[in-house]
Amino acid sequence: MTSPEPAHARISIIGAGPGGLTCARILQQRGIAVTVYDRDSGPGARNQGGTLDLHADNGQIALREAGLLDEFFKLARPEGQEMRKMDSAGTVTFHHVPEADELFKPEIDRGQLRTLLLDSLHPGTLHWGRALDAVSGPADGPRQLSFADGTTIETDLVIGADGASSRVRPAASPAVPEYTGVSFLEAWFSDVENRHPDLAELVGSGSAGAADGDRGLFAQRNSGDHIRVYVIRRTPVDWLASSGLTTDDTDGIRALLLDEYAHWSPRMRQMITTNDGPYVDRPLFALPVPHTWEHNPTVTLLGDAAHLMPPLGVGVNLAMLDASELALALANAATVDDAIRVYEKTMLPRSIEMAKALEGGAEHLLSADVPEHF
Repeated sequence: MTSPEPAHARISIIGAGPGGLTCARILQQRGIAVTVYDRDSGPGARNQGGTLDLHADNGQIALREAGLLDEFFKLARPEGQEMRKMDSAGTVTFHHVPEADELFKPEIDRGQLRTLLLDSLHPGTLHWGRALDAVSGPADGPRQLSFADGTTIETDLVIGADGASSRVRPAASPAVPEYTGVSFLEAWFSDVENRHPDLAELVGSGSAGAADGDRGLFAQRNSGDHIRVYVIRRTPVDWLASSGLTTDDTDGIRALLLDEYAHWSPRMRQMITTNDGPYVDRPLFALPVPHTWEHNPTVTLLGDAAHLMPPLGVGVNLAMLDASELALALANAATVDDAIRVYEKTMLPRSIEMAKALEGGAEHLLSADVPEHF
């Protein structure tokens, strides 16, 4: 099959996260039709997670290409760039307070960013409740997408923007994410100025973290008077089951954590004792390094589907930069095949370089001597 012109191609994006939505927005701005499919039943089906810092040298570049940078700055929290590093006693060992005009990496809630991108798309772009099962069909196209609801569609280009557990990735690469040995346990705190004032003062306007070499705590201020805390531990991926616990057993998990963090100060332990509601288990996975694949004229990947790495502040930014570069390549190339070649020629070396730099980086989250830039 001859690769079609992008303007006449059937382009399907799997995943309505920041990367997929950024790609769709820029394509539509350049007059290229695109359809996005997402497994969620709708935009409010689940909590979108915590806060993100969008960097001037990648995430903000993508938003500028999408024509949404001014709208982003209306929502962003520059004060969220404040960072405190502490020890297990709660003593501040490093403190960054942003300048009044500092805009290198302001914070925005993930849900706010997603809404900004969703609202920028043409009506009917999103198809909700479409969980992809598999990609089939010849490598030179057309491809067939099979969904869990029994429906199928034919498409000329599949863009996998569906994250760590990508169902598009197997059509490009046999690689599967591997457990890093480090796990996050997420805890939520609401109405913090009234209900958790000591925690609010401890965290400040941005983020605060501490580690002792074996375990850590990282707290992030979110909008709406919320704080999220990530309890960071080196532990087997099945630690809950092996401890005889489930995610619903908040008291049991809390007792286990209090034992593990017994030598930390009471002020620091409030991050694991006064949370509102249950914990959320988030084991950290990463793709093998380097991760690459043979060129395919009908399938490509972006974001975590392409280069899942430890959560050290680059994931969403790289996903959005990937999305922008792929969309612009499609807008400027003669064929879809040509566009994918141009995109992957830049994206793959960049992601490999970054993945090598961050390989084993989950351990940095536990180090008491981690450099401030992490």
